[in-house]
Amino acid sequence: MYIPIHFNEERDSEIEKIVASFPLATVVTHGAKGLIANHIPLLMETDADGKTTLIGHIAKANDMHEIVPQSSDVMAIFRAEDAYISPNWYPSKAEHHKVVPTWNYQIVHFHGTITFTDDVKFLRAVVGKLTNLFEQRVNGKKAWKMSDAPREYMDEQIASIVGLKISVSRCEAKSKMSQNRPAADIESVRQTLAADKPALSDAMARRVLK
Repeated sequence: MYIPIHFNEERDSEIEKIVASFPLATVVTHGAKGLIANHIPLLMETDADGKTTLIGHIAKANDMHEIVPQSSDVMAIFRAEDAYISPNWYPSKAEHHKVVPTWNYQIVHFHGTITFTDDVKFLRAVVGKLTNLFEQRVNGKKAWKMSDAPREYMDEQIASIVGLKISVSRCEAKSKMSQNRPAADIESVRQTLAADKPALSDAMARRVLK
């Protein structure tokens, strides 16, 4: 990924926030059919040694786990909120008109190796973690729990999925937040985005106006 130095994102806290807030990853693999892209909600876990793993699951009917060999190289892409940036939003436009449109966004690329598993203990754990996280966000104290469904039904559902783990070897992240513009331009863009793109506006405040 092309990352100019002023857009390079190295803050672990920001990378973790992007993954947690926008967990639907594009997982790019290569198998017998060539390049394959699947869109999968993933959770990021980091152990005591700093080793990062992405975990999730796919439908057993998805042949990704059959055509992609175990321990294959993969890339998982997480994309946060993005927006077109108009030159009209820059106060500097009135001064010299030397401005052009651009796009602001945040993106994270994880490189690593993928393994698939049908271990029931792992599958129940990953489904439980995903469910607990997102149900709490959506429903709070009324969050749906796996135990709300009949045991036999949940067993059938668990049997219809395949777990996956991505052992991360490298991470690239980019926060393109108008850092190459004057402070007044940055603040104007941030305020303009606040209504319709609040996550991007907040990210600009964390990155540029800290």
